[in-house]
Amino acid sequence: MAFVDSARIYIKAGGGGKGCESHYRDLWMRYPRADGGDGGGGGSVIFVAASNIHTLLDYRFKQHYQGERGGHGGSSGMTGSTGDDCFLRVPVGTVLWDDNTGLLIRDLSTPGERVIVALGGSGGIGNKRRKTVHPPTLGEEKIIRLELKIIADVGLVGFPNAGKSTIINNISKVKSKIANYPFTTKHPVLGIVETDTFNFIVADLPGLIEGAHLGKGLGIKFLKHAERTKVLVQVIDMAGTEDRDPLEDYQSIVFELEQYSDLLAHKQRVVVANKMDLPSAKKHLKRFKRKFDVDIIEVSALEHKGIEGLVDAMAAILKPSVKGE
Repeated sequence: MAFVDSARIYIKAGGGGKGCESHYRDLWMRYPRADGGDGGGGGSVIFVAASNIHTLLDYRFKQHYQGERGGHGGSSGMTGSTGDDCFLRVPVGTVLWDDNTGLLIRDLSTPGERVIVALGGSGGIGNKRRKTVHPPTLGEEKIIRLELKIIADVGLVGFPNAGKSTIINNISKVKSKIANYPFTTKHPVLGIVETDTFNFIVADLPGLIEGAHLGKGLGIKFLKHAERTKVLVQVIDMAGTEDRDPLEDYQSIVFELEQYSDLLAHKQRVVVANKMDLPSAKKHLKRFKRKFDVDIIEVSALEHKGIEGLVDAMAAILKPSVKGE
């Protein structure tokens, strides 16, 4: 199933049904009696966060949704039927925006959470209640922008080919695509990591490049998903393959996170030195430790070395929050 994390759709709530203008009269009545019933209310458009949906793919193919119109009132005081609501199920973590105003409508971050986005019109009033018929109102209509931010406990961040996909393949049962070219991972890949006491979700996020916070490469798509995570694991190609400097890579990632938002800048982080099986990695690691006063975990994802220590480090940070949920 394709992973689609954004969509733009048109929604329209159902209009109210017409009120009826009707008069009852029999042989013994001198004046007819008004008996027109009210129209029914129109159906609203309601978004619901569903835990069994993981992509906005359906909303790329169908982009128009409408609530049902209310039924018209009838004679003998008969009220029109209420129009059915239109329920739109979206993944947990979907953010709804009013595309015309740019205003945030709701961040659907909890399973089962729902919000009425377009309210159905009210039914018209028949002449049984009033001397004259009052018309119904139209349902609201809007253009809605949907933006999915995945919800994961840990996000793996780093430049392309730093080894994030190999790491997630080692620590979970997911099989993320691996190849020696940039942007192998073009959308977030989720894996469940199992420990003796609890499980947690890790996301392999698309690789960063300089200027990601300005939207370069897969920048904005990557960074919006990183905001949802509780912990960021910053993966560095410590061997400096492809003529990269691991120290500059570390600083660049920190800069991109800080420029995107304060939330990412202050999020708890684990730093990982990957590709420690390569000879050049030892030399670069010494330079790194001389310049930066940060704890760093040494791993070789290719040889599956240091992986258990990395899982333990992530679990140690997450355990208090997982227990408290």
